[in-house]
Amino acid sequence: MTDSTIEQLTAERGAHFEPYGWHHWPEHPWMSYQFRRALGETQEGGGSISECFQTASRMKPGDDESWHEEWLVTAERNRARGDAAEAAGNVQTAKACWLRAVDNYRSAEFWLAGDDPRRLATFDKCEASFQKAGRYFTPPVERVEIPYEDGVHLAGYFIRAPYDTGRQPVLIAFGGLDSFKEELLFMVGNGSLRRGISCLLVDGPGQGATLRRFGVHNRYDYEVPVGRCIDYLETRDDVDPSRIAVSGSSLGGYYAARAGSFEHRLAAVVSHGAIWSIQDLWGGAGEDHGLAGHIKWVFGADSMAAALEKARPFTLDGVLGGMQCPYLIVHGGHDVLGVTQAQRVYDDARARGVDVTLKLIGEEETGAEHCQHDNPTIGMEYLCDWLAERFGIDQRALLESARG
Repeated sequence: MTDSTIEQLTAERGAHFEPYGWHHWPEHPWMSYQFRRALGETQEGGGSISECFQTASRMKPGDDESWHEEWLVTAERNRARGDAAEAAGNVQTAKACWLRAVDNYRSAEFWLAGDDPRRLATFDKCEASFQKAGRYFTPPVERVEIPYEDGVHLAGYFIRAPYDTGRQPVLIAFGGLDSFKEELLFMVGNGSLRRGISCLLVDGPGQGATLRRFGVHNRYDYEVPVGRCIDYLETRDDVDPSRIAVSGSSLGGYYAARAGSFEHRLAAVVSHGAIWSIQDLWGGAGEDHGLAGHIKWVFGADSMAAALEKARPFTLDGVLGGMQCPYLIVHGGHDVLGVTQAQRVYDDARARGVDVTLKLIGEEETGAEHCQHDNPTIGMEYLCDWLAERFGIDQRALLESARG
C-alpha cells in the first residue's frame, strides 16, 4: 500500500501497467487517470474496450479540446446506433448502445470549463441517453425530483431491484467532485440491483444537474441533502424505511461519512474512497493542480485559495462519534490520492466505538485505484456484498425466488 500521488511522473514514459491500472499517457497523469476510469467502466456497460483505445488513438495527448472532440465522436456514434436499433425493434442493443454513450458523453464533458456552453449541452445528451436506456430496464428507471431548498430539487433516478420482494432496501448513491448520477450505475448501482437492493442515484449539491442547471455548489453538511432523500424514500410504498443506506464515492466518501454521523435514519454507510479532510488532501494545491478547474467550479470559488478556504469545514475531525450504524470504507491500496486519509478515518471511527470495516484493495487482485476505477466490478462486489449482509439478504434465496 502506498501514499504516492498522481502528480509523480513514472520512470516509464510509454503506456504501461502500474499497480493502480493501465497508465496510458504517463506525462499527462491526470488525463491518464480519466482514461483509466473510462476504460474500467466498460466492464459494467459504460463503453467498450476497443472503442476506448480507438478514441485515445485519435487524441493529441494532454490536449483537452482533442479529448472532448474524440469522446464526443464515439458518444454520438453509440447514441445514433442505439436510436437505429430501437427503430428496428432491437431494444436490447439500443439499451446497451445508449449506456455506452452515457459514459462516452461523461468523458467528453470532463475537461470543459464550467462556463463552457458545451458542458451543459454534452451533459444533456448524457442524461437523455441514460433515460432512453432506462425505459428498457426491468422495471423501468424512474426519474425523480427530490425537494431540496429555495425551490431547487435534486435530480435523481429511482431504480427498483428486479425481484418481487415487496418493500426493498435502498442504497442512496452520490458521486464526489466530478462524478454524477448516471455514472453511479457503473460504480455501485449494478451490483446493488443484482443483490435485491434498489437504488436512488442522486446529483447532490455541487454535482451533475444540481450544479449545472441550478448553480448549487457543494456543502460540508451533507446530512441535509441525504435527509431530503430519506424524506422522499419514506413516501414510497415499495421501500423498507428501516433498510436505507448511503454510499458516496471519492469526495462523496466524506459526504457519506458526514451524513451518517448526523442522519440516524440510515441503516448503513459506505465511503467508497475515504477523505478525512479536504484541507489535508489539497491544502498545498495551486492553480496548476490537475483538478483546479473542477475544484473551483464545485466550491463556487474564483481561485484555489478561495476554494480551499471554503473547504475548511469539510473535515471528519470530531464528527464520526455520531455514527450509530455499520460503516464500511472501501479504498484502493494504490489510490492515486493516497491511503493515509482512509486509514485516519478508519482509526478515528474505531476509536470512537463505530462498527467500522476497512477494505483496502491491493494490486494483486486489481481494484487498487481510486474508487477502483481500474476495476469497478471488484469494488462493487465488496461494497454490495457487505450491504447485502447488513440488510439480511440471502443471495441464494433471492435467485431461487426469481427463478421460481
